[in-house]
Amino acid sequence: MRILVTGGNGQLGSEWVYFLNKQAVEFIALPSSDFDLTDHPDARRVLGNLKPDLIINCAAYTKVDQAEEEREKAFAVNADGVKNLADYCAEKNIKLIHYSTDYVFPGDLKDREQFPGGYPENHPTNPINVYGESKRQGELYLENSGCDFLLIRVSWLCGRFGNNFVKTMLKLGEERDVLKVVSDQFGSPTFAHNVVENTWKLIQEKESGIFHLSSTGETSWYEFAKEIFSQQGIEVGVKAVDSSEFPTKAKRPAFSLLSTQKIANIPGVLLINWKEGLKTMLADIQK
Repeated sequence: MRILVTGGNGQLGSEWVYFLNKQAVEFIALPSSDFDLTDHPDARRVLGNLKPDLIINCAAYTKVDQAEEEREKAFAVNADGVKNLADYCAEKNIKLIHYSTDYVFPGDLKDREQFPGGYPENHPTNPINVYGESKRQGELYLENSGCDFLLIRVSWLCGRFGNNFVKTMLKLGEERDVLKVVSDQFGSPTFAHNVVENTWKLIQEKESGIFHLSSTGETSWYEFAKEIFSQQGIEVGVKAVDSSEFPTKAKRPAFSLLSTQKIANIPGVLLINWKEGLKTMLADIQK
């Protein structure tokens, strides 16, 4: 089996490269700079030359605030690019693994009361910013393409590669005595190593359709930051503040928890508590 990983230099793509190097499979990982999936003719040419048996799409436009001003760019990558891949996979009978986001949901605090275990896969989507809209459009293109697909939604993604909340907190914790962190947004971090390992199980089990994948347990950005400093032994004051103290161009969901009840029933899938996932990530960074 020949696997193609798109967005191979990003946070999740790099984790896939790290993982696949240990597996007895043939794969190629292309950074977005080498494979423009938004260019339909060129994308088909590259795919035709590579002839993959499985595509893992990690390419994404993830600049949430910038997307408010760069709507066309966000939709080009997160929607049109997915359509190009999905149409090709449908035509060639290739399976497509694609990652989406908690941002496709409205994220209302009232939903936290209704779904204490998180949004289920079949909950109606209603994104509140351009980034979420672009990711949802990509989902729709995928679902309507007719290809065999795995659509995996993740939230608060963190890992040893790339930039993320954990790394930002570690840097700021060394530079400042006190940090303000929002305490009115709730969800659960998803750790890249766990995403890759569990996606691999889904592939082995020949699963298709939509799955939510995150850590178990709920937290806030404030509690998450405190746990980072606690585990790392960094002494810094952390002050809880409302998100109104950090105005952003893009509106953020107040509730981002994803239900993992469906994926928990798949043989071999191992879900981890977010504190344990953080412990593993911090150890990976030290390596």
